[in-house]
Amino acid sequence: MSTGTIAELDDLTVWFPSPGGPPVRAVDGVSLTVRSGETLGLVGESGSGKSTTGLALLRLVAPTGGRIVVGGQDVTGWSRRRLRGLRRRVAMVFQDPQASLDPRRTVGASIAEPLVVHRLARSADARRHRVAELLDLVGLRPETAGRHPHELSGGQRQRVGIARALAGEPDLIVLDEPIASLDLSVQAQIMNLLRRLQRDLGLTYLFIAHDLAAVEHLSDRIAVMYLGRIVETGTPAQLWREPAHPYTAALLSAAPVADPRVERHRRRIILTGDLPSPTDPPSGCRFRTRCPQARPACAETDPPPVEVGPDHRAACLFAGEAVRAMRADPPTPVTDGDGSGGARR
Repeated sequence: MSTGTIAELDDLTVWFPSPGGPPVRAVDGVSLTVRSGETLGLVGESGSGKSTTGLALLRLVAPTGGRIVVGGQDVTGWSRRRLRGLRRRVAMVFQDPQASLDPRRTVGASIAEPLVVHRLARSADARRHRVAELLDLVGLRPETAGRHPHELSGGQRQRVGIARALAGEPDLIVLDEPIASLDLSVQAQIMNLLRRLQRDLGLTYLFIAHDLAAVEHLSDRIAVMYLGRIVETGTPAQLWREPAHPYTAALLSAAPVADPRVERHRRRIILTGDLPSPTDPPSGCRFRTRCPQARPACAETDPPPVEVGPDHRAACLFAGEAVRAMRADPPTPVTDGDGSGGARR
């Protein structure tokens, strides 16, 4: 795997206006680096800002602040016309292929669209030949080109979405929950396809998901996201063996284990309360209102990421220490009567 950088987010913020109230801070100070040839997993519960981060990388939503750098070029302020070039370099596979494919177009027309937009195949014959190649790459027969999305299964539609993403020969593909809407058996097939394509074509992925098993299976590095912020980054082995942020430990605790004996005896870390509103995030550490190890200092200081190991960072004032305490004897969160974790908002 190359160590070059394909894309970089530097203190990215994406805020959406909220009628009559403060803005929704969907992404609030995210810094990430995607390296050439790797799969960077981006994981977190619903509402954490994962998909918005992916959309911002393609400039499909406008950033409020920070920088987006792709291939060494700052694309943050690019015009709509210049963004056409960006969307050849960075492609996206969406969660719901039924919604992302035009029901009125044939499969072949949908896959050929990037070829036309980016002028990669100028004649109709060249486009037909390339569409057939792309269908073969994703395991579909050439005659699929003449069919419409409603005639295909969910797994076949997602293969079409992958073929369309490949059409522009991108440097980076953003995979936004690409298996979430599929049956378990089909999920495994799509995961294997993505791995094979990455190996054969040298692809780079940003893999957005809430399924920790899928993220571990596909990713070289993982970034854990909570309420618009990155709280921990590291390799799958680092996060599974020695998570340093309490939220990461809680996510891992909630993930099922295949061995029933291990599953029966392992200690669960149960989080209390709901995800706070992104319009009014807690002061200090955003996780502290649900953290079993929250302390008064957590309300006063917004913790920056700190090195806890080689290429392993966590945004916690008590990185590692809090997780060890939770695993030893997870306490009831300290509250001040309103479930706010013992500290002001």
